[in-house]
Amino acid sequence: MSDRSHAHLEAFLEMMSAERGSAENTLSSYERDLDDLSSFLSEKKTSLLKADSNDLGAYIAHLAKQGFAASSQARRLSAIRQFYKFLFAENIRGDDPSSILDAPKKPQSIPKVLSEADVSRLLERAQAEASEEGPGRLLRLRMLALLELLYATGMRVSELVSLPAKVLDQEGRFLIIRGKGNKERLVPLSRSAMKALADYADARRAAIAAGDIDSPWLFSAKSEQGFLPRQIFARDLKSLAGRAGIRAASISPHVLRHAFASHLLQNGADLRVVQELLGHSDISTTQIYTHVLEERLREVVETHHPLAKGAKNPD
Repeated sequence: MSDRSHAHLEAFLEMMSAERGSAENTLSSYERDLDDLSSFLSEKKTSLLKADSNDLGAYIAHLAKQGFAASSQARRLSAIRQFYKFLFAENIRGDDPSSILDAPKKPQSIPKVLSEADVSRLLERAQAEASEEGPGRLLRLRMLALLELLYATGMRVSELVSLPAKVLDQEGRFLIIRGKGNKERLVPLSRSAMKALADYADARRAAIAAGDIDSPWLFSAKSEQGFLPRQIFARDLKSLAGRAGIRAASISPHVLRHAFASHLLQNGADLRVVQELLGHSDISTTQIYTHVLEERLREVVETHHPLAKGAKNPD
């Protein structure tokens, strides 16, 4: 790097480590991204310290031409913004040339969704396995409870696996979930979810009495956190899907969360209600499911509008 860019980059990384507590992987990523920017700028006969907004915009455009995904461009832009905010705050530069750069737009993808029939097959298989007596029944009851809760509430998988055991003390058909930003929300439970949870709770109490479990977590496990890791749940879910005749690649805990939201909308739920149940702070996040609403509206028009019916059944 030319001039004192390298020294200031080192100072920036030290600040991110000491003051922000950034992980080693994050620091390495920032360093790679800013080194790449520096190489690009040197070809343009400028440097990190002298670059202006046009130079930085040209770099982002260069990434797009190189085929970088919008998410990768956004990650690099984040590193650039952090770096130039640091230079401005330290009076190394009198301006922040990154402040007017627009983030690359990510293409909106439609979430993968299981059909209601596939979800039924999955739950039926889990119920059949949970009813089998013998070794490992606690784990089979646990899987059924996990699935029923996930599909009944649309919880994030991180919220689900880290539920405290004290939720068993909650009475009625509602569950209090602590989500992002430590915000609490109330979600209703289906009758089948309540039964699966009660059956699992009975088996769990028996395991506690036998000395097999001693944990404050509902879905306890021998892991660093003390509860079931998301990756293990995802792996077991794919295995169950295979036994239910469902393509394993088409399913994950997050897909079941999408299924919860999509099936509610397909059956007439209001988008705002779904937003509250999912724990989305912004309605725009929930609007990824508008394709479901659009399809339902099309079906309603085709089924009930007199002109549409007339077009289908001409005299």
